[in-house]
Amino acid sequence: MAQAFHSSGNGQLLIRWLVALLSLAAILVALWQLHAGAQGVEIHQTQVDGVPMTLYLPAQDTPAPVAVIAHGFAGSRQMLQPLAITLARNGYIALTFDFPGHGANTRPFVADLLDEDKRRGLLGGALETAVTTGLALPRSDGRVALLGHSMAGDIMLMHMHEHPDRVQAAVLLSPYISGAFPMETLNNLLFVFGGLEPAGLHQAALAAFAPLTDTPEAGVTYGNAADGSARRLALAGGVEHIGVLYAQDMLRESLAWLNASVNPADEGHESYLDRRGPWLGLLFLGIIALAWPLSRLLPRVAVPSVGLGLPRRQLLKILWVPALLTPLLLWPVPVGLLPLLLVDYLALHFAIYGLLCWGLLAWSTRRHRHRESAVAIIRWQALGPATLLAAGYLTLAIGIPVHLYVTGYLPGPERALILPLVFLGMLLFFSADEWMTRGAQAARGAYALTKVMLFLSLILAVALRLETLFFLIIILPAILVCLTVYGLLSGWIYRATGHPWVGAVAVALALAWGMSVTFPLVGA
Repeated sequence: MAQAFHSSGNGQLLIRWLVALLSLAAILVALWQLHAGAQGVEIHQTQVDGVPMTLYLPAQDTPAPVAVIAHGFAGSRQMLQPLAITLARNGYIALTFDFPGHGANTRPFVADLLDEDKRRGLLGGALETAVTTGLALPRSDGRVALLGHSMAGDIMLMHMHEHPDRVQAAVLLSPYISGAFPMETLNNLLFVFGGLEPAGLHQAALAAFAPLTDTPEAGVTYGNAADGSARRLALAGGVEHIGVLYAQDMLRESLAWLNASVNPADEGHESYLDRRGPWLGLLFLGIIALAWPLSRLLPRVAVPSVGLGLPRRQLLKILWVPALLTPLLLWPVPVGLLPLLLVDYLALHFAIYGLLCWGLLAWSTRRHRHRESAVAIIRWQALGPATLLAAGYLTLAIGIPVHLYVTGYLPGPERALILPLVFLGMLLFFSADEWMTRGAQAARGAYALTKVMLFLSLILAVALRLETLFFLIIILPAILVCLTVYGLLSGWIYRATGHPWVGAVAVALALAWGMSVTFPLVGA
């Protein structure tokens, strides 16, 4: 029996080593491919009048048109790398920038999203700075195209309306267009929506097709690019609102549209499309998979493992209370308590939800006289190092690649000051959640069940306060992905350390960090 146990232990060690080696290989291959995608493109960082910008210059040193590319709500210029590199590899000068309150731009965004005039004026000023900077570049040939995602939609239309002869073409990706914005006289408009987005979102684009047609058909070009009357509606298959930024259909449509409307020098044409989507997937798959063998290196905190681990029936009896009560309690609470748009509400939601869970957890365990199977020995001296290592991996090993290839993830001083408050709200929830779902008696799927109930609670909150929390609809899928990934990692952390506190702190810090660096900074 001892020999069989020894063989089993060696087998597990061999598997962990194999997973570690494969994970490292995946990370290195992905990084190589991501680096190779920008081959021949000169990339420069700059800042003009407080607006951070990234310039992507094509290989050929000849005059070229400028493509100014703008991100959406809670985005940053890093999100636009697929478009920027595609266009630069095809002869365009690409310029991306951070809107006020987003990414590295420290100028505050609007605190009230319903104040459309102030929002347009603030964002329009940053776009004007970016366009002026692009046109002033020594290699600019004086022509410009605009490409914008989501919130940038009507900002670009407004710019084209104010400068009718400046912009030769525009590409609007899943655009947000508020009100009846005049589009009939604007030059060459392409609208690209994710194929998984509701068709009702296309309604905002219909005004651009008058008087050519009342019911534009996807994939059909109306009008003539030569005289600026061209209009087209395109769908990127298999993607939603954020995934459209990585879709090959979107890149192909955008490049073809600009080539037909602007057409840079022939030597810049190589019909290259950025294909970073799969490589980003491989990179983060490698980082996540590597956490499994690395988690075995964490010091053991509790022997045997501690945690209340409520049975599924007991969980179902108590989870509906915070899921329903939290949105109702926060219904009258004003947003804007923190200078990060919507983060104050999210932090409060997690905090109240967590406090309710702690109260119900105490009541439930007292009523059911929950008992641990054995008295655990807690190695308190190991708790700090284990927590520090786990939290560091979740924030830095994942966060640095996110910052380089996905979206801004390194907090400036303004955001760093808010991070502890957001972390406190996250910790109140995740500490209760880890205690409920970890332990010898924990039901299979308990961790996923508590996240489903939390997600339903957030959806109810949005439904109750649609005007003020509308943009959470865009963010909720990203939060769901984070909860899924962090849940997997926290499970490995718990099995290695035996204590719920380690995973609770690590996940709370990682999620608080992500919220603090992505949501817009706002002013009064």
